[in-house]
Amino acid sequence: MTDDKALTRRSEDFSAWYNEVVLRAELADHSPVRGSMVIRPWGYGIWENMQRALDDMFKETGHENAYFPLLIPMSFIEREKEHVAGFKPELAVVTHAGGKELEEPLVVRPTSETVIYAMYAKWVQSYRDLPILLNQWANVMRWELRTRLFLRTSEFLWQEGHTAHATDEEAQEETLRMLGVYRKFMEDWIAMPVVTGLKSDSEKFAGAVRTYTCEAMMQDRRALQAGTSHHLGQNFSKQFDLTFQTEKGEEEYAWNTSWGVSTRLVGGMVMTHGDDAGIVVPPRLAPAQVVVVPIYRKDDQRAAVVGKAQEIKERLAERGVRTRVDDRDHLNPGAKFYEWERKGVPFRLEIGPRDLEKQQVVLVKRVTAPGEDRKHFLPESQAVEELPSRLQAFQEELLERARAEREAHSHRGVKSIGELNEILESEGGFVYTGWSGDPEVEERVKEETKATLRCIPDADFRSESPPDTCVGGGKARWEVLWARAY
Repeated sequence: MTDDKALTRRSEDFSAWYNEVVLRAELADHSPVRGSMVIRPWGYGIWENMQRALDDMFKETGHENAYFPLLIPMSFIEREKEHVAGFKPELAVVTHAGGKELEEPLVVRPTSETVIYAMYAKWVQSYRDLPILLNQWANVMRWELRTRLFLRTSEFLWQEGHTAHATDEEAQEETLRMLGVYRKFMEDWIAMPVVTGLKSDSEKFAGAVRTYTCEAMMQDRRALQAGTSHHLGQNFSKQFDLTFQTEKGEEEYAWNTSWGVSTRLVGGMVMTHGDDAGIVVPPRLAPAQVVVVPIYRKDDQRAAVVGKAQEIKERLAERGVRTRVDDRDHLNPGAKFYEWERKGVPFRLEIGPRDLEKQQVVLVKRVTAPGEDRKHFLPESQAVEELPSRLQAFQEELLERARAEREAHSHRGVKSIGELNEILESEGGFVYTGWSGDPEVEERVKEETKATLRCIPDADFRSESPPDTCVGGGKARWEVLWARAY
């Protein structure tokens, strides 16, 4: 990387830091089309590792992959009233093709419920045809006015699961199962702890009966909706005549779910773990978990040092460690160190002529705990042997550090809108209060604090003594989580 200007510090301007680090870590770049992005190889490598992990988890839970069209008839979108109302401002519409005006406009896929359930209606006749458990990896388009790389772009990559079931209970079980899959993936792979829970009616997906969410806290103490799982009830089945014959011979509408995560997760990873030197990629997601930098001053030293670097790479590969050798001649070692730090590689391994003589390497960890040494001079064989366990330990450290950060900025027992606003104006974070369930209270909090009701938390995240008073006055029905969000 050629830009050696220091990044804006996160404490000075977190938004500017994020925009700079995404570009300079070579995750993505702006495309010629406003609001769209080009995902560069390093960023796409991270997304590929996310895909692989999630795809395995989906298949373990009985799902298969399929693909559905990019273009959807406008009449399909308009069949579900809540759905079209929720998406119409963001639609990109094709009106001309082949040199002619189309008889019916086609919508560039904003989400696929309508076309998928129209197809399910063709495939399902009997309860024996259920459940249908499909997922697709695709791109979608939602015409955004304010965009930010990975977090909100007009076109983005995602997966969307769509299922059909014979009963309400089966659909509810599926909705919660996939929420659990997302939580496990986010914590075990991204090292990004999340609060899961139910969305309020005003925040649920357009056309859903219930929406469940994964909410993560970023370093600027704002919430990021990292993934959602929706119980769609029979809303779409009724619009697309998705019926089946029950065991009793009666005709009934199927029950549907949908669930999805997107390349927004890459942005979540950046904002969860990055520091003033660049991004930090959790080992499980890193396209390269270790970069080996051969160091030499004389040409006659190059062959031996680079040869040893390649040998170490092969030995690490045998242990399942993704490794790169950076033997570019046009960059000095310092420039290489700077680049790989900016890109967040978990470990850097340096080796020079003296290290060859001593049969040692220098191992440098991307992020260390207070008091922990970054550099370790280790026998070559020890470094190779220990790197798999060091990578696993680093993965676990990142999760625990992020979880501790979230808990340090979670506020419970808040009793008034004024107190809620004071917390958000000062240090920010997740604020738990009581709520009566009154949408007018929810709207009042939003207007006065610029916070939204992120979710009604699951049991794992509720306070030991849930509040009995609503933040807007009166008796509380639920404990809820508020935050300012992306």
